[in-house]
Amino acid sequence: MVFAKIVETEKEYEDAIHIRRKVFVEEQDVPLHLELDEYDLNSTHFVAYDGDTPFGAGRIRIAEPHVGKVERVCILPEYRGKHLGNLMMDCMEKYAMDHQFKKLKLNAQSQALPFYEKRGYTITSPEFLEANIPHRAMEKEL
Repeated sequence: MVFAKIVETEKEYEDAIHIRRKVFVEEQDVPLHLELDEYDLNSTHFVAYDGDTPFGAGRIRIAEPHVGKVERVCILPEYRGKHLGNLMMDCMEKYAMDHQFKKLKLNAQSQALPFYEKRGYTITSPEFLEANIPHRAMEKEL
């Protein structure tokens, strides 16, 4: 069974951090001190599982009143191309709507722009580098 959920236990949090390390630190060479930051402490974390095996992660933090910032969304390479990023985003967006967020913002890696555009996000910035990776700011009204 494949599902995504809000992190509720220490084990689920560790699973989410493990996925983020695999994707961002090991695969994309993001320095660990940039990947694991001060916002981890006050964010709501999400993790996706295939049975007992974690394969996806993400977090949302409050950016301003009624506005959430979606961050650190990632799927392990062997699970990509199976629409599982949508599973993760569905879970995160449901959480945002359930908590009366009016808008979600995110900084998308430029290669992921089509994924977020299909989900209704619009580009709101020119391209910029974040951890040496090209990104664009995006947002979506809920």
